[in-house]
Amino acid sequence: MSFPYKKNIEKSMKKFYDSLCEKNKRRYAAIESEKLSHGGVNYISALLECDPKTIRQGKKELTELELDITRNQTTWRRSKKKTSTPEYSGIDQDFLDILQQHTAGNPMNSSIRWTYLKPREIVSELLKKGYSVSRNIVRYLLKKHEYVKRKAQKNITMGGHPDRNAQFENITQLKQDYLDAGNPVISMDTKKKELLGTFYRNGSLYTQAAIQTNDHDFPSSATGSVIPHGFYDLKRNTGYITLGTSHDTSEFASDSLFQWWVNEGIIHYPKAKSLLILCDGGGSNSSRHYIFKEDLQKTANALGLEIRIAHYPPYTSKYNPIEHRFFPHVTRACEGVVFDS
Repeated sequence: MSFPYKKNIEKSMKKFYDSLCEKNKRRYAAIESEKLSHGGVNYISALLECDPKTIRQGKKELTELELDITRNQTTWRRSKKKTSTPEYSGIDQDFLDILQQHTAGNPMNSSIRWTYLKPREIVSELLKKGYSVSRNIVRYLLKKHEYVKRKAQKNITMGGHPDRNAQFENITQLKQDYLDAGNPVISMDTKKKELLGTFYRNGSLYTQAAIQTNDHDFPSSATGSVIPHGFYDLKRNTGYITLGTSHDTSEFASDSLFQWWVNEGIIHYPKAKSLLILCDGGGSNSSRHYIFKEDLQKTANALGLEIRIAHYPPYTSKYNPIEHRFFPHVTRACEGVVFDS
């Protein structure tokens, strides 16, 4: 190819070069110089206003990139060869026979089965039948016969209520009415009680030294307990937690509401006439016991504010917004943290 190029081509090349990042500039200049005969490096260097060393560096990177691609293709071929079906006649049937003795299933659906055997245990069983295979081969056989590792999901409702849908529609309408009127709508619930002490908790942290905890989590070794009672503000998308150290009672729930209003609610809703609280129907905010209504009335009198409660239907507490909008973030923030005080 003869050069120099025409002026309009040179202009387009320079414009494209200027639009690239530094790494791609080097590689583009190297590619263009490779198209040309002797003197191409100097010509491209002058055209694109870059140092000849930059072009040589780009050529080196392209060579390394080509080697990486070749190496990856070779690795892929090797890995594909490793996971191919073993050359054993009858291994599929023997594999299924082994699982047959250690398989459970769904009585309502014959296509759903599961096994508690681990790959290393299946390897041992196959070895007894004369098959010397690796765990990778066992995983391949599990996948081939549609045994996929899954985690149980808590999706089955344990009960129902004839007015379930009507109550959900009522809650939806109440939320909209309160939000339109500028009144607060909060979701309320109590999180799981935590023991105070040097106890192990799931999760990991970045630390300069290992975190040492007790080897047993006996409640008798605890110095106390902490009860997180939370509020989630639907409009402002914020959460508030009160920590109790005694019991999850209706009085504690009402006192926590009082603290939320004094520290958060009255500041952000100074003109509010009424407060809507969404909660489940059990625990400290039971829908059946009069004690919660009595304590709540005392709180309403103290605040001079109308309080309206909307209980979720039985077996639907997971639909309470605080459960999936606030508490998961609290759980993640506390992973690996030792609650020693």
